[in-house]
Formats: sequence, C-alpha cells, structure tokens
Amino acid sequence: MVLEATMICIDNSEWMRNSDYSPSRFQAQADAVNLICGVKTQANPENTVGVLTMAGKGVRVLTTPTSDLGKILTCTHGLGIGGEMNIAAAIQVAQLALKHRQNKNQQQRIVVFAGSPVKNDKKALEIIGKKLKKNSVALDIVDFGGEDDGKAEKLEALVSAVNNNGTSHIVHVPPGLQALSDVLLSTPILTGDEEGGAGFAATAAAAGIGGSSGHDFGVDPNIDPELALALRMSMEEERARQEAAAAKRAEEEAASRQGKGKERPSKSEDVTMTESDDVEMVDENALLMQALAMSMNNYGSRSSAVGDAEMSEATGVDQDLALALQMSMQESTGGASSSETVDVSKVLEDQSFLSSILESLPGVDPNDPSVKEFLASVTNQFEKNEQDPSNDEDK
Repeated sequence: MVLEATMICIDNSEWMRNSDYSPSRFQAQADAVNLICGVKTQANPENTVGVLTMAGKGVRVLTTPTSDLGKILTCTHGLGIGGEMNIAAAIQVAQLALKHRQNKNQQQRIVVFAGSPVKNDKKALEIIGKKLKKNSVALDIVDFGGEDDGKAEKLEALVSAVNNNGTSHIVHVPPGLQALSDVLLSTPILTGDEEGGAGFAATAAAAGIGGSSGHDFGVDPNIDPELALALRMSMEEERARQEAAAAKRAEEEAASRQGKGKERPSKSEDVTMTESDDVEMVDENALLMQALAMSMNNYGSRSSAVGDAEMSEATGVDQDLALALQMSMQESTGGASSSETVDVSKVLEDQSFLSSILESLPGVDPNDPSVKEFLASVTNQFEKNEQDPSNDEDK
C-alpha cells in the first residue's frame, strides 16, 4: 500500500451553481471529494488528507493533512460559493501544506477539481508543474464543466509538466446523467498505478461508495473487520429499537381501542351493581327489622316470664301465710274442748291480735299490702259462710 499525504483543492467559484451535473456542480464535486477522502484514508491507516478552497476572497486551508476522516468530511459542509478560481495559487499553497507534513516518509499528491474557467496562462502553469516535479509532488486533475475552450489544453500542459513516470493524471468528465463520483471509480485517480483494478475495488469498497462493492454498508470485512462488525451491530440495535417502538405503539393503540369498547359495558355494569346494591340494602334492612322484632319478643317473653315467676312466688307466699295463720289459730285454740265453738270472725276482727301473730312469724310483714289483702279476703270469706249456713252443711 502506498503511504501518501494528499491535499484536495475544491472549486467553490460562482460557476459551481450550475446544474449541468446532478444535482449541481458543487454537490457533485462534494460527493467526489468524500469518495476520494474515504479511499485515501482506508487504503493505509497512516495516510493523511487535507482540504482547501480555491475561490472566494482567497485560497483558504480548511484542514491540514490528517487521518481523521470525520474531521475531513465535516470541514467540507457549509462552504460558501463565490468569486473565481485561482488554480495557480491553490497549487502553491497545497505544496506548502504538504511540505510541512508530519511524516516525511509519505509521498505527496495534490488533487485539483476544476469546474470553472482557468484564468492563468499556460506558461505560468507549466512553471508551477516543473516546480512540483522537482519537489516530487504528484498531481491529479478532475476537469468538469466546458465553458472555456482553452481550459483542457492548459490543464493537460500542467499535468505533462508534473508527470514523472505516469504518477500524475487528468480526467475530463463531460456533463451527463452519470454522477461525477461514479465516473472517478474507474479512473487512475482512485485505482492508482500499482494497485490496478483489484486495488481500486478494495479502496472503493472501503470508502463505501456506490452499490458495486457487494458488501454490507459498503465496507469489506476483509479490509476492516472491526468497522464492519460495529456497523452491523449498530444496524441491528437500531432495527431492534424500531421494532420495539412499533410493538409498543401497536399495544397502545390496541389498549385505547379496548378502553373505548369497554366504556358502554361499564355503564351497564354500573347499573347492575347499583341494582344489586339496592337489593342487598333491602335484604339487610329486612333482616335488621326481623332481628329487632325478635329481640323485642324475647324481651317481652323474658319480662312475662319474670312477671309469672313473681306472681307464682307471691301466690306461694300467700299460701304459706294462710297455712301459718291456720296453724297459729289451731295452736291458740288447742287447750279448749272440741265441743266449744270458736267465733273466727271475732278473732279476725281483732287487728291487734292478728298483728301480734303475724309479727311472731319469721319473714312476714303485717303492713305488707298483700298480707292485708289476704286478711281482708279471709274475713270476707268467713262473713259469707256465717251468712249462708247451707254452705257449712254441704261441706
């Protein structure tokens, strides 16, 4: 591989606005410059490329020879168009830039894009050519745009003065449908003198220009496997990201459609839930009322049971009181003879006697209303028996 330092001279004059080369002269030239930069930097890792402009206010160096392809391609963007091309001054500045290259083992080459008329004399160009040959500088010229009839003659004289054993070349590209960069693919400017067609194919593939390389991303894995692998991985990651984004978008659309479809059923479900809630509330209210009624019944039954128990106890007390009264009366009359008749009514009428008897009984209160009621009932019963003697006879 040739170890080389190259300076590319870009024509940015007013003539570059013409559109006889697709899409315009300046854009076609920019594509060709990118092609050459890619080929030169990929041919040898130590190759360097610099760029300068030939029109405008003067010759301007955009970047000195460097192996950073990104820096080279960036400097060519946003260039202004104006003025006239000064090819003689541009070649001299390019030679000066190559003279101060860092690696002195690199061969020197200048590539000139001439898309506008050449104002310099033929003799002056021949002098510049001889100077380049003396300093071992090769020269390649891309001639496109045929406004000047003497342009081709001047440029060929310049190349003839520089040429040393076929190291310098000139290519005339007429206007047509074919792009400027595609025409350069088959020229010695890219193929070189030593590499031939095989060398050109490899460098063109490394530059990634056109579809004739036959490799993915325009990079031959045999030349730069790391770059080819990095490009392939980057493409796969981008494809996976796009597929994930598309799947996510489809899921969101499906979810939104399902949400719209569920709006109407949700209303009916709300009505059903409301009705079921009302039924449950009615059932709960009924159960609550039933529980209250049962509790009231239980309370009433308990109170009636308590009342019955109290009445039964009172009845038992009355019976005990009556039995005790009869026994006391029998004891008080036990000393008399059986033939003697006791006037019970008189005894009952004696309240002091009855009170003394009742006070002698344990747990009996003579002032208890129930006791008083019982005595009154007994007194009335005796009075009835005295008034109706038939009852005694029946008994």
